[in-house]
Amino acid sequence: MRIGYFLSSEEYTPAELIEQAKGAERAGFSALWISDHYHPWVDAQGQSAFVWSTIGALSQACSLPINTAVTCPTVRIHPAVIAQAAATSAVLTGGRFRLGVGTGEALNEHIFGDAWPEADVRLEMLEEAVEIMRELWKGGVVSYRGKHYTVENARIYTLPEKPVEILVSGFGPKAVEVAARIGEGYIHVEPDGDAVRRFRSAGGGDRTCQAGFKAAFAATEEEGARIAYEKWPNAGVPGELSQVLPSPKHFEQASQLVTQDMIKEAFVCGNDPQAHLEMIGRYAEAGFDEIYVANTGPHYQGLFDLYADHVLPKL
Repeated sequence: MRIGYFLSSEEYTPAELIEQAKGAERAGFSALWISDHYHPWVDAQGQSAFVWSTIGALSQACSLPINTAVTCPTVRIHPAVIAQAAATSAVLTGGRFRLGVGTGEALNEHIFGDAWPEADVRLEMLEEAVEIMRELWKGGVVSYRGKHYTVENARIYTLPEKPVEILVSGFGPKAVEVAARIGEGYIHVEPDGDAVRRFRSAGGGDRTCQAGFKAAFAATEEEGARIAYEKWPNAGVPGELSQVLPSPKHFEQASQLVTQDMIKEAFVCGNDPQAHLEMIGRYAEAGFDEIYVANTGPHYQGLFDLYADHVLPKL
C-alpha cells in the first residue's frame, strides 16, 4: 500500500505547494496527488493556480511521482492540448507522471459559456477524449473526427519513453464501469469497497485503485474542525451538487446547510496519529492500493512531522 500526499491547488499558492511537496518527500510519503481547478470551491480557499505550471516546478523540486486528481480533458481544455501537457509533464518527471481524469465540474468547466452536459454525455466525451490522447501519444500525425471532438493533422513531438498512464475517477455505477473499460487505474475519494469491487469485476482486474481523504492538523480536534469548516464547508455538500453548481458563491450558499459537526465527520481533525491510522485502515479495508492525505490550514508541517514520526512507521 502506498501512502501519498495530496496538494490542494485550491487552497495554497504555487510556492506553498512546492514547499509541501518537499516536506512530504522528507516525511516519507511516496507519491503526490495534485488537484486541477480553474476556481476554488469557495472563496475562503483563495487559490487556483494553473496546475501544469505547478507540475513543471514540482518536477524539478522533488522526486516523488505526481498524479493529477483529477483533470477534466473535455470542456475547458481540448483533449489534444491535455495530451501535450501530460506528455511534457511525463518527460520532465522522467516518467513519474500519471494523468488522473474525470468528467469534471461546472465550477471549472463553464467559463466559456458552453452548455454543461448531463452525466451520460460527459462520460461519452471523456471516453472520446481518452481515445484521442492515447492516439496522439503514439507519436504519429493524428486526424480525428468524432462525435464531440475534431483533431486535424496534429502531432506531439515531445513524448516520454512510455505512454502516460490514465487513471479514471468515477462514483456512480456507470462511471465506475467506464473507468474499468478505459482506465489503467481507478480514483475515488471515499472508502467505498463496493466501488472497488465493481471496478475490478467490470474489467479493472488488479489495476491500481487510488483514493484520498482530507485532514486538518491542529493542536486540538476542535481547532482542526474549525479550520476545516472555515476552508472546506463544501465537503459536506451532498449528491451531484458538486458537479453542477457553477461558482464558488453557489457553493458558499449550499454550504450554509452544512454544519461544523458534519465537516468534522468528513475530516481527520487534530493531532492524534491513531485517528489517521484508523482512516487509512478504512481505505485499505475497502481495497485501495494508494491512499492520499491532504492537509487544510496553515499547519501542514505539523502533519508531516506526525506522519514521519507516528503514522508511516506503523504502516
